[in-house]
Amino acid sequence: MTAASLTHRPASAGDLGEVITFVENPDELFFAYPKAAWPLTVGQLAAVMAERRDSTVALLDDRVAGFANFYQWQHGESCTLGNLMVAPWARARGVARYLVGVMEQLARHHYKAHSLRISCFNANTAGLLLYTTLGYRPQAIVERRDPRGLRVALVQLEKALE
Repeated sequence: MTAASLTHRPASAGDLGEVITFVENPDELFFAYPKAAWPLTVGQLAAVMAERRDSTVALLDDRVAGFANFYQWQHGESCTLGNLMVAPWARARGVARYLVGVMEQLARHHYKAHSLRISCFNANTAGLLLYTTLGYRPQAIVERRDPRGLRVALVQLEKALE
């Protein structure tokens, strides 16, 4: 059996129909794109992609398996990762870890960023565990409301890229 091959490239409009299938329920959508309305549509994702920078897809054995971008970017300072989504069939196969690493490189090279920031809701256990394993450290906890109006904690994490 051969090892899975992970690569990446800039996301294109043609990828969006596949990417919207990555979120399987309203909670997953809230974790990845809190301002979106369920179900995620190509139009919603295209609009956010136009507002953000460096939308990137990860490919697992040449199949689109992950998506991420930056929703904040400050040249010479920091970038903030957003819309991280992994296809259900590709989860637990290293796609998110790989894609975060790619985004760290993009932040360093495109923006000369000294740090990468990531926000993760308290109920997103997999995300919190992944980010802390990758060296991200909590900086703040901010109160937010979920789509049902319930209080949730948004954990803001950061990692130095130097």
